[in-house]
This record gives sequence, C-alpha cells and structure tokens, in this order.
Amino acid sequence: MKTVLFHQHGGPEVLEYTDFPAPEPKPGEALIRLRAAALNRMDVLVRNGWAGLKLDMPHINGADGAGEIAAFGSITNEFSIGDHVVLNANLGCGACEYCLAGKDNMCRDWHLLGETIRGTYAEYVCVPIRQLYKLPVDFDFHQAAASALVYQTAWHSLVKRGNLQRGETVLIVGAGGGVNTASVQIAKLMGAQVVMVGSDAQKLAKAESIGADILIDRSKNEDWSKSVFLATNKRGVDVVVDNVGTTFMQSLRTLRKGGRLLTVGNSAGPKFEIDNRYIFAKHLSIIGSTMSTLADFKEVMDLIVTGKLKPIMDTMYSLKDAAAAQERLWKNENFGKITLDIE
Repeated sequence: MKTVLFHQHGGPEVLEYTDFPAPEPKPGEALIRLRAAALNRMDVLVRNGWAGLKLDMPHINGADGAGEIAAFGSITNEFSIGDHVVLNANLGCGACEYCLAGKDNMCRDWHLLGETIRGTYAEYVCVPIRQLYKLPVDFDFHQAAASALVYQTAWHSLVKRGNLQRGETVLIVGAGGGVNTASVQIAKLMGAQVVMVGSDAQKLAKAESIGADILIDRSKNEDWSKSVFLATNKRGVDVVVDNVGTTFMQSLRTLRKGGRLLTVGNSAGPKFEIDNRYIFAKHLSIIGSTMSTLADFKEVMDLIVTGKLKPIMDTMYSLKDAAAAQERLWKNENFGKITLDIE
C-alpha cells in the first residue's frame, strides 16, 4: 500500500511517501480502505518525538480517517464489506474495569491511533470493529475524517465533563484549531454565548461566521482577561476552553465564581505556574478530559451526519504532500481541519 511514514524522529524532511505492507485484520478487527485522513497537532508532536516515546519504526502518523470496509478478521453481523465508515481513534482495550463501565477513554491500556500505533496516513488501516461508525453512503469522507477526533473531544469536554448549560457564557482561547472551532458550534448548539480570544483578525472573523458572539483580539491588548471581563458587562464567563496551558492564569481571571476551566491539551507547553488563590477564593474547577467514550462518539457523529454540527474544512492535500500539510498546521495557518486525499 502507499503510505507516508518515518524511520526516525525529526522535522518534515523525515516523512517518506513510499510503499509498505498493508496490515491484516485480527479477530474482532476490520481492514479499512481509507479515502481521507485528517491532521491533528499530535501528528507533528509524534513526528518530532519526546522523551520516553517508544514507537515501532517505521511509524505512520494519523488519528483520523474515513473509508470503506475491505475485510474482516472474523464474522460480524453489524457491518458489511463496502460499508462507508469513519474511525474512532480512541482505542480502549475493551476488557478493563473502565472499558466495561463504558469509560473506554480512561482505559488502563489506552492507545491513540497514530500516536503509539500506526495510523491513517495510508491506504489501509486495521481497527477493532467497535471503533467504527457507519456513514450514510453519500456523506463526504473528508468531512467525516475531519469530524471524528475534534468533535468527540470537544463534546466530551464541554457537555459531559463541563456540564455546559443553556444560557451560560463560554470563552474559547484561540481561533482556528479543530477542537476550538468544534467547541464554538457545540456551545451554540447547547444554547450558550461564545466569547473568542485570538490574535488573527481573519480567523476571528471566520469564528464570528460560525457563531462566536464576542471577539477579543489579544494582539491589541495583552491583558485580554480584562477585555473579556468588560465585554461580559463585568460578569465574567461560566466556562473557559483553554488548550494552550500557558494562558491558564488569564483564563482563571475571566471566570466568574463557580466557573470551570476545561482543558484537553497544552499546545504551548506542559509546564507553567498558576496562582492557587484564584482557584479556592472563586470556587473554580480545572477539568481535564481526553477524547470521549464510544457512546459519546456515536452521539456526536449522529449530530454530524444529520447536519446539526458541520466540520470546518481548511485545505485538502494529496497523501504524498503530507509534509506540506503538517507545516501548514504547525504554523497555525489553518482555520479548521486539514485533510489528506487517499485515492
């Protein structure tokens, strides 16, 4: 099969477009002929490598993918050869106490497709059948691939962990990323007001076009927490979506008493300082979340395929141009999801 892989960690130059043996499905798995893959910042982080990361080289990037079922490792009555499907990259073992309780994103042997095991920058991939969601035959593969990871992540964080309520105000730190654009749409679907903080006027305008109510340009005011406070009539916000990390202190200042700060990542770095007085004095909660459960994935994909949520698409690249696609993502030039065409 054609794939993009790397034999060692490094910059975009380590990515190779080449041939590699197609995987064979084990019992309980399906072989998927991929038609589209979508990029996530995790792809570049894995390619760069970090201390303690051990991969079976060569490694194939990619968590998100959609395509057709090509084969099964065992008989199944749930799906058929040729079914159009999108993958859930959140891989639980299916047997530990968390998985059995329906909390597979907390699995004791948790993996993420494309992170610790080979992923979707390829013509074929094998995944457990339970990780598949059947698509309508006319649903676009690229939109499906662009939806899977970011929408389940945002849905689980905002709705399930953050308990977002109608009438609340949500602050989203950063305009343009996949989880953040998904968060805008989900917050509006839930009946919340959305405040967006960003530094790119064009991206802020696009955020407004998908539902953001209040726009804060942090390039004009470094103390954007004060701007948010004033823009909300000195009320503050109920919920902050902050996946940057180093911005936590400003985010905490924007929260009203009893507010929640939600995080699913740390794009600016994993270590930073916070002033604990803001947390206990204002009764604040910092809530972490990773991916979603299988049930949440089905719930949010149902909203995608019925058009109640619509993925924001940026640029489509050919599979062989994955390095250029990763560079666009890493330089924050995108608004919405970048996808790879696998034809």
